Amino acid sequence: MADMKKGITQGVVMPKVLVKPVLAQLESLGTANLEANHYMAPVKKFPQSFSAADKARLTAAFTVLVRDNLVPAYQRLLVFMRDRYLPAARDTIALGALPDGSAWYAFQVRSATTTDLSPQDIHTIGLREVARIRGLLETAKHDVKFKGSMEEFFVFLNTAPELRFTSRQEMQAAYEGLRLQVDAKIPAFFGHTPKTAFEIRPVEAFRETAASPAQYVPGLPDGSRPGIFYYNAYQPETRTRFTTTVFYVHEAIPGHHFEISLAQERAGLPAFRRFGNTLAYSEGWGLYSEMLGQEMGLYDDPWQAIGRLSTEIWRAARLVIDTGIHTKNWTREQSIRYFLDNVPQSAEVATQEVDRYIAMPGQALSYKIGELKIRELRARAEQALGAKFKLRDFHDEILSHGSVPLGVLEAAIDRWLAAQ
Repeated sequence: MADMKKGITQGVVMPKVLVKPVLAQLESLGTANLEANHYMAPVKKFPQSFSAADKARLTAAFTVLVRDNLVPAYQRLLVFMRDRYLPAARDTIALGALPDGSAWYAFQVRSATTTDLSPQDIHTIGLREVARIRGLLETAKHDVKFKGSMEEFFVFLNTAPELRFTSRQEMQAAYEGLRLQVDAKIPAFFGHTPKTAFEIRPVEAFRETAASPAQYVPGLPDGSRPGIFYYNAYQPETRTRFTTTVFYVHEAIPGHHFEISLAQERAGLPAFRRFGNTLAYSEGWGLYSEMLGQEMGLYDDPWQAIGRLSTEIWRAARLVIDTGIHTKNWTREQSIRYFLDNVPQSAEVATQEVDRYIAMPGQALSYKIGELKIRELRARAEQALGAKFKLRDFHDEILSHGSVPLGVLEAAIDRWLAAQ
């Protein structure tokens, strides 16, 4: 609250559109109804080994803590946010609308992408990528013999029951079968693979209602915990079949499982490169892995190919919308419309995405910029080495440096090429 008061004085405040949803969150977190208060959740799920006396003692302690400390604090924050901060919040959404905002956004862009690309450079790249991928989607639409417009095709992808799973068991079987396909392809594309074990699991019941469709949780380098690919099986009838492959190759193999595990297993690297998270490199590799799945023959099913294009155009649209908001005075409504016109997702997802770009300027640029840099480095290596180029060796080199900025990665590849 002290920092936000300074922000009000200096004119550095959040957009109203982001403040309003916070009020409902604070009301929920600060409710005096302890039965409904999230902070009382631990006392509702004690381990069976706890004695009745311990349960009673800890329940009483939790009650005092939540009732006398947390609830009043959240209620004070709610009153401040509602009565003082919200009226001072801004109607604009661009970071450029704040004092020194244009320079601030340019810094955010450099930080997120680890490049010297300007916001205008990235906007132009985004427009080009969206147009390119949209053309591929038009071709893919014809491949599955869909007769309607692209808008109608997006509605079909968002709603068609035949493109959804029917059970949790079916989802697990689909991913297990895909694992066998991918594992058979890996030796042709990678010389070094992780020692860290790997498992496929559904998201745990306690968090599945809010979890993302798929995610990767790293294992530990000592082998005491495997890497885990989690898929969200909540309401399987809402989960798309056609994104199975693209989710797996991005989050699991050869995506984040390879990228993170191989870095962690390289004991000679400094810790910040073994365990760090340079998003442009990490998510760039994940998105590159989606593309690599095509060369591995994993998108022979045209619907799986559509799944890949649907996620790639999503990342390309981010380049256009994020820079559009923060440097070109795009409105929130204009940004949501552009997303819906180019990405086969619901209006709810579009709104969440645009609000993310408003709240975290520049962050979403890292994915596509990272992927394009890796593809650029590969093209450079192919041209420089000609017949001597081996894709396995290139991938091994890319994944040998740990989490690094793209400029550091580029310099390493140039040294590697010179040594060849």
